[in-house]
Amino acid sequence: MIELVLGDITTQEIDAIVNAANPTLLGGGGVDGAIHRAGGPAILEQCRDLGGCDPGDVKATGAGNLRARFVLHAVGPIWRGGGAGEAELLASCHRRAIELAAELGCKSVAFPAISTGAYGYPVELAAPVAIGATEETLAAQPSVEVARFVFRDEGSLASYRSAIGA
Repeated sequence: MIELVLGDITTQEIDAIVNAANPTLLGGGGVDGAIHRAGGPAILEQCRDLGGCDPGDVKATGAGNLRARFVLHAVGPIWRGGGAGEAELLASCHRRAIELAAELGCKSVAFPAISTGAYGYPVELAAPVAIGATEETLAAQPSVEVARFVFRDEGSLASYRSAIGA
């Protein structure tokens, strides 16, 4: 099941929160900074041991002070106009996050709108890629029962809502 909500991803009561991370995994702005601030220094300490992460991939840490059990650090693509494999990398982030959630025994996972902030991926183009990959992977990983997308604004929510209807 896919849920779309407005809210703060750091306050979700869910098994795993997906972080829109950068390749260093050492924190940043936007969602990444918010998760690191809310989760506390334990997340950064664990990230230092992971040796970074390639775009399209996901690595897990504990969730520190967050209500979740895990943070899944997904490195999305930087938008370069659409011809540099961005859609494939974005889809891979969603697939890998759900696969990793399943490996960790999670029944629920919360996603931000990966790559649509500082990385510049147009939300109206990102939404169908994210939703499609999520639907496909949830079907293949039935132990993960809920994928919740958490948005800070109505515009992003509307784009993802349209993608579910497509």
